Amino acid sequence: MSRISAPSLLIAGAGDVGMRLARLRAGLGHDVIALRRRERPATAGVRDIRVDLTSGAGFERVPKRPDAVVFCAAPGKRDEAVYRALFIDGLRRLLDQVDTPRLLLVSSTAVYGQDAGEWIDESAATIPKAFNGRVLLAAEQEISGHRSGIVLRLSGIYGPVRETMLQRARALEPGRPHWTNRIHADDAAAALSHLLDMPKPEPIYLGSDDRPALESDVLAWMRAQEKLPNIAATGGAESGRRISNQRLRDSGWAPAHADFRSGYLPLLAGAGV
Repeated sequence: MSRISAPSLLIAGAGDVGMRLARLRAGLGHDVIALRRRERPATAGVRDIRVDLTSGAGFERVPKRPDAVVFCAAPGKRDEAVYRALFIDGLRRLLDQVDTPRLLLVSSTAVYGQDAGEWIDESAATIPKAFNGRVLLAAEQEISGHRSGIVLRLSGIYGPVRETMLQRARALEPGRPHWTNRIHADDAAAALSHLLDMPKPEPIYLGSDDRPALESDVLAWMRAQEKLPNIAATGGAESGRRISNQRLRDSGWAPAHADFRSGYLPLLAGAGV
């Protein structure tokens, strides 16, 4: 009897979220290949290939016809040239190299520029104000013509190495009346895994938890958990935007951490998230 090969998944940019996805799919018995610029400790069920997306070094070792590709690279620094080298040049280089029936791009809600507390869904106008949003929007356009290209726009990712808000709370910084949105790194990986399995996905999804929160409320809650002094919020008009995850939820995905309290409690307790 001939052996049926396992579905192959190529993850380009296997950092925090990428490796969480890799472990999920490897656990399902899939053949997972992670493209990495640097060597890292081996992960069970995941094959690493040293590739530099920005220079093309190592591309000759990239499989030509994986069953799915997830592009979830993260730039080394916040610089427009670095972003373009990765999300435009690197993405084009990968698309020239592989032929796949399913392509997922991890983008960001930074492609939106609304800033008065508006609710945002996939139909909202993309009006990025900063270079990162503009570059990511250009990257989305690169895959828009792919026969099964899918974009997942994630809000602010948090996890064990993403503790900016907690650091601000402990520094007793006052919060603003500014709407914030976030998604736990595990939920981001689960959303990608979910989209890989969908038979007829939409071209764009927003990935965020269920409950946007004002920055001032998040910082106040964190300080209360650690018995730190309460700091009055700054004044001013409401700003930011509220991200709706309804399309992704309607497709069958649900976040394990519905709001920031659920995700941050283990971190505050010292257990990590």
